[in-house]
Amino acid sequence: MNLNGSIGLFHYWNRLRDGRPAPRRTEVEPADIKTLLADTFILEKDTRGEAVFRLAGTRLCATYGRELKGFSFPSLWRSKDQRLVSRLIDGVFRQQSVVLITYSGLSRNRRSVEFELLALPLDGGAENLRCLGVISPAEKPFWLGVDPIIDVQIDSVRIIDPDKENLFLGNRPAISVPELAPTELDSAETLTEYGRARRIRHLVVLDGGREE
Repeated sequence: MNLNGSIGLFHYWNRLRDGRPAPRRTEVEPADIKTLLADTFILEKDTRGEAVFRLAGTRLCATYGRELKGFSFPSLWRSKDQRLVSRLIDGVFRQQSVVLITYSGLSRNRRSVEFELLALPLDGGAENLRCLGVISPAEKPFWLGVDPIIDVQIDSVRIIDPDKENLFLGNRPAISVPELAPTELDSAETLTEYGRARRIRHLVVLDGGREE
């Protein structure tokens, strides 16, 4: 992991799980990761068994130029990579593995930027498989979010041992990771129409990642 978005979410997830294979999905509190919300997502399985977006941050939707809620996760990738991506995410769902993917994104106007994607398991029970993730650009060119990404090419894939990775990250420069906030969670997860306010439990997330 090289980017602060991936490192920050990994540390938060690792602290929540507290030695377990994965934290419970009800333990994730958006207020704890408010600086990452615009780039984070939650995946679930639909009735066909395909990974789809349950929630997606505003900046992430803008990057792809569409509302991603309910959208197929593997379909973001090239046809030749969709089976691999499906298998990787299924491993996150069922084997509670941690997956890191780096890839190159190509925009509609043929501009390119590098991304890092981290996918983390959440324990929702056998009937409520969930995956928490973040997609971080290596840089933020002026056009990103206006000229949508329409094609991607995988550069590398890693299956991470979270216990060993945590030791490795201890040698990285320190980044700010918020303390866990004691809260009573509302299990409802709703979003309004993209482009307006988005409600995640008791938070309203606005375009640009602000919260009120």
